[in-house]
Amino acid sequence: MKTQILDANSPEAVALAARLFSQGELVGFPTETVYGLGANALDREAVLSIFAAKGRPADNPLIVHIWNRDQLEGLCTIPEGAEKLMDAFWPGPLTMLFPRTEKIPDEVTAGLPTVAIRMPSMPCTRRLLQVCGLPIAAPSANRSGRPSPTTAAHVMEDMEGRIPLILDGGECQVGLESTVLDLTHGQPTILRPGGITREMIAETLGTEVALAGSILRPLQPDEKALSPGMRYKHYAPKGNVTLVEGGEEAVLRELRERCLADRQEGRRSCVLCFTEHLEALRDCDPHDIGSRTDDREVAHRLFDTLRQLDHEGMETIYSEVVPPEGVGLAVMNRLGRAAAFRTIRV
Repeated sequence: MKTQILDANSPEAVALAARLFSQGELVGFPTETVYGLGANALDREAVLSIFAAKGRPADNPLIVHIWNRDQLEGLCTIPEGAEKLMDAFWPGPLTMLFPRTEKIPDEVTAGLPTVAIRMPSMPCTRRLLQVCGLPIAAPSANRSGRPSPTTAAHVMEDMEGRIPLILDGGECQVGLESTVLDLTHGQPTILRPGGITREMIAETLGTEVALAGSILRPLQPDEKALSPGMRYKHYAPKGNVTLVEGGEEAVLRELRERCLADRQEGRRSCVLCFTEHLEALRDCDPHDIGSRTDDREVAHRLFDTLRQLDHEGMETIYSEVVPPEGVGLAVMNRLGRAAAFRTIRV
């Protein structure tokens, strides 16, 4: 199969993508969070082809993307509090779990009684969803376990020859996947953190918001994955990532010592560090993940940086960490899974 990349703002490209969706084909497309790998959410065979293209386990649920609220009718019921959140954050990087109807295939939800739905805010994505007129099931457009794609070139790296079309909308604004919120089990609970933070949701609802216990640890063997990005090692480059946390000077010393020791043993090694520490770690091939005072910048840079490490053939990677607050919680969720939760505390 030949994969072509076309401009996401081209009416002709959008029309082609809509036609491919209606024919049960897959399309890579941009959103404000990351690039998605989309198929008609109501077509079982098309949805199954997403799992095949990604090499994704079928017990990992997908997110359904819509362009307006009218599309919710017939797909789900609306739990208490959801309308407030739609008013505040849709369109935008917030996914909510809704009790689903039988119209949603089991293949989309991994057999769960809930369906995850969001309304993207990127203008070209909204035009695509409007033109095709279908709810589109779409995980991130990467091979399973790899860092999520934030450019069309990233999608091509993973999906060339696997899908017919990638729409190029430029670099994603947020850079991390959407927040996933469960409103169906009493207390609102974040299953996957993202650009819409716990504090923002709590302020909107006027109530406490819980965090799923698996956000900063692996799921236990008997726990179900209620959201994408929960069960498996995710977001990982080919090299082994290790997180280093503790006091600033101790962390810098540990990063330097570990990186240089690995190099002496013949391994290609580097560090991920804040802008403020580039000079202190200049001998360790430092990769700038943004300022320690700007967690949104770190989120925006993270996946692109992880992919760059593969191009450079890095075998061991040591990374600074951010406080797990605000968008920093989403950063640490992704870094933790990229590292399979290997952490050194100094």
